[in-house]
Amino acid sequence: MKFGICNLNTIPLRAEPSDKSEMVSQLLFGEHFKVLEQKKQWLYVKLAFDSYQGWVDEKQVEKITENTFNKLQESNVVFSNELLNFATTKNTNLISLSIGSILPNYKNNTFYINDTEYKFDGIIKKGSLLKNEIIETAFVYLNTPYLWGGKSPFGIDCSGFTQIVYRMNGYKLFRDASQQAKQGSILSFIEESEPGDLAFFDNDEGNIIHVGIILTNNYIIHASGKVRLDRLDQSGIYNEETNRHTHKLRMIRKIF
Repeated sequence: MKFGICNLNTIPLRAEPSDKSEMVSQLLFGEHFKVLEQKKQWLYVKLAFDSYQGWVDEKQVEKITENTFNKLQESNVVFSNELLNFATTKNTNLISLSIGSILPNYKNNTFYINDTEYKFDGIIKKGSLLKNEIIETAFVYLNTPYLWGGKSPFGIDCSGFTQIVYRMNGYKLFRDASQQAKQGSILSFIEESEPGDLAFFDNDEGNIIHVGIILTNNYIIHASGKVRLDRLDQSGIYNEETNRHTHKLRMIRKIF
């Protein structure tokens, strides 16, 4: 296999070729990739969207041709825009689709992966590059539990959250917070920011370790324990439940 696509709702992307290895990210339904290496049933892949790399189990993906891969690269992306819905095949098999799942070759409530036709009557979304829609998408994930490497409403990490929210609204963010912190333009003060801009936070060594989406009235939505709302000031994130700052502000960036 040289090229493939995820044909299950959510699968792990692992650091090593083992079910016991750390999950570094996830593939959502419809994400395609290039295979760089294979060890038994494990594929070392490079995701087409953000070039993120890791190992997936061959049993959890489907082979596609290079021609199909290239067509997917050039096509407009259509997402499922509901927390959870289902697609059906001609054999009436149900395939669960969480928000952010990609519907390849979508047209008139139908999409395809190779020769398999799927019917989907749910709500769809295409990228729009409107900041108010970024906020609307972000709130759908409210109270999603934190999960290292997660990108779905069943578990998500801070940069997976910002990446999928931005991606569904037409903009490409890299996978990790430290990578996202190099995108866009830097702002000097919170007062210069708009809802939808990103705030980044560092540790005592100065490494970027956290990211969240700025809201109105000095609030921020971010994944820490769960996707939650907290206050944002020049020092960082302030948790009103515990009456303390939880993250130290490093920078604010306007992505678009």
